Amino acid sequence: MQKKWSLKQTDAAIVGDLQNELKIHPAFCTLLEQRGIETYEEAKNFFRTSEVHLHDPFLMKGMEKAVTRIHDAIANKERILFYGDYDVDGTTAVAVAYSFFKAIYPDIEYYIPHRFTEGYGVSQKGIDYAVSNHFSLIVTLDCGIKSTALIKQAKEKQIDTIVCDHHMPDEELPEAFAILNPKQTDCTYPYKELCGCGVAYKLITGYAGRYQVNLENVNMHLDLVATAIAADIVPITGENRTLCVLGLEKANHNPSISLKALRYINALEKEFTISDLVFIIAPRVNAAGRMDDARKAVDMFIADDMDKAKELAAILHEDNNDRRDVDRTTTAEALEMLDANQADHANRSTVVYQPHWHKGVVGIVASRLIDHYYRPTVVLTMSEGKVTGSARSIKGFNLFDGLNQCSEYLDNWGGHYFAAGLTMKEENLPYFKSKFDEVVTRMVPAEMFQPVIEIDAELNFQDINDSFLSILKQFSPHGPENMKPVFLSRGVKDYNSMSTIVKDKHLRLVVCQKPGRTLNGIGFNMAEKLEVVRSKSQFDILYHIDENEWNGNKNIQLRIIDIR
Repeated sequence: MQKKWSLKQTDAAIVGDLQNELKIHPAFCTLLEQRGIETYEEAKNFFRTSEVHLHDPFLMKGMEKAVTRIHDAIANKERILFYGDYDVDGTTAVAVAYSFFKAIYPDIEYYIPHRFTEGYGVSQKGIDYAVSNHFSLIVTLDCGIKSTALIKQAKEKQIDTIVCDHHMPDEELPEAFAILNPKQTDCTYPYKELCGCGVAYKLITGYAGRYQVNLENVNMHLDLVATAIAADIVPITGENRTLCVLGLEKANHNPSISLKALRYINALEKEFTISDLVFIIAPRVNAAGRMDDARKAVDMFIADDMDKAKELAAILHEDNNDRRDVDRTTTAEALEMLDANQADHANRSTVVYQPHWHKGVVGIVASRLIDHYYRPTVVLTMSEGKVTGSARSIKGFNLFDGLNQCSEYLDNWGGHYFAAGLTMKEENLPYFKSKFDEVVTRMVPAEMFQPVIEIDAELNFQDINDSFLSILKQFSPHGPENMKPVFLSRGVKDYNSMSTIVKDKHLRLVVCQKPGRTLNGIGFNMAEKLEVVRSKSQFDILYHIDENEWNGNKNIQLRIIDIR
């Protein structure tokens, strides 16, 4: 669909001051200003990330109580249960904490709830397991902040709970022994956007600092922390960016056995990038919980034997292949339904339902449908006698607020601005579908239904050289609030009719811009744009700047985003 181009606004005075001090291309000063960096010192810290930028874990409310309680449990030979979520953030958080404490104390276990039979967060089955197996301390990781009733039940059974979470707390907090969550209103921790694994990392850092545990034990899974940050779509700013930089360094120079195994299974020879963690590692870890049982992901993360890790990595790889097949089939079915139903074409929302769809892929399918029909989307299936599924949103529509307005037809729902889960009785589905579309239509202005590409800066081809690329690389790793920059170049032309289509669907460009600079580019799934390129007229392009490596040679390549 046609996308709107929007050039980001910047403060020219700040950009000018940065350029005077840094003496670098003004485009870089623009990128810094857009990221909230206004001074030389802030820029130096941004470009020279190191462990000195990590915060003292004891600035986090509850840290002193948490590490003391764990230390007392170890001294008193109590049984400790580490309880995590089934996604990348939860499984890595469990692996990081479990591996650290297992090295100094044997009587611990971990618990991962089953996605389909127990659902998200602390479950009744999990509490029953803790009671029947005589655990007296539960440490929740990437969950627990909303599990008020079950944590109270654990307390009544003489089980203390330490909650380590990063999700937004409700007004009523659980009756836990200690809560580690920087989003608590009275927590003064300087950085609020840690993921669940990041909070787990701060817990073991605090414990090691207080009780003189070797720092190598703390950092042995720093690459998993970076994987969690990348996969959980938290901002790549501040402490998260520091942890990503340090974690990628570990992933590429001294990786955990699990990442070595995943690299081997996926035949990945180049260095890990943040994109590899998002698009290669994370889907295979998530597939364990989506298609079967997420415990196997933790087993792989904590394996101390390469053969065992490779065996488990291969299973995750197959789970992901199965997930992709189911995802592809479900998406095709959903698109066919939408194309066939003329009555839905005028809607401002998408709601599709088939009772046989796999519950583990409905969220992914919802995201794929937004790529085709840019509107808030709900994909539903049948599970345990109820219609259940996932919702995804677009910019301008707060999904949680929207679902709240449909609550009369829902049994349960939860989530945030862009993603949510929901459950309802089957007979309520047509009423929900109508009400949801009514809410979306009322809340979202018509102009918001056109996707927008935000442009960071305009460049001439003459600006783009090896020196420019060298500085641009220092803006990585990329993610929310530090996305890979989108550049605009105007008035480019096809060079000697050399642009062509490859593999039937991708566009390979050879383009030039006066006064004679020529660059190569690739536009994935953009074959239909060849007509514009070959028109012999000038056109404008949006792109990322990549480095393409082929047969040992490295060249600048434009990753085309749009053409007009």
